[in-house]
Amino acid sequence: MHEYLSPGRFIDSDHPSVVEFAENHRGISRDSRDQAVSLYYAVREAVRYNPYTFSRDPDTLRGSYALASGESYCVPKATLLAGCARHCGIPARIGLADVRNHLSTPRLLALLKSDVFAMHGYTEIYLNDCWVKATPAFNQGLCELFNVAPLEFDGIHDSVFHPFNRQGELLMEYLVDHGQFSDVPEAFFFQHLESCYPHLFGDDLPLLLGDLQSDLSRA
Repeated sequence: MHEYLSPGRFIDSDHPSVVEFAENHRGISRDSRDQAVSLYYAVREAVRYNPYTFSRDPDTLRGSYALASGESYCVPKATLLAGCARHCGIPARIGLADVRNHLSTPRLLALLKSDVFAMHGYTEIYLNDCWVKATPAFNQGLCELFNVAPLEFDGIHDSVFHPFNRQGELLMEYLVDHGQFSDVPEAFFFQHLESCYPHLFGDDLPLLLGDLQSDLSRA
């Protein structure tokens, strides 16, 4: 378990801001599961989900970066949760998967030119002798905006995207699980994204995301 307890480049569990956040939100219980649950909700709500924060700058994948910016997408939020868990002595790693999103904003679909969201990030935490999936991406405010129940986490059962919204409409489905990693596999991560969205890897990427930044608030 050494690699899942040690600081990484992106799961920077030794970064002062991550250490401080983990200490402030691990709770008073000494039980690892209780601490993991407390950290899950803290990360889910402290960093607002915003897919338009994606950047080709690898440093933006760091958990500490997501914490400093206050908004991010699924992968940096997953690295932040993993980093917090590692600081508390709980083994953690990141998982990556391609998912199909049936409920998204028209502009985001137009930006991606696809309803497949490649390299969705989640966290796996080792609790009670098994790996448990936790997905801290969507904060409660965003879920309410899309009329989706926020994902809960109890440290026992996997917490992944709900397949339906509150009206019974299909929400998301997992297509390909790329597996779990001790840290974000930088080369594989960006290569796969570029193969899925080559149009986002041109010189105009920052302009595209900036132009569409307000779309989420209008959804």
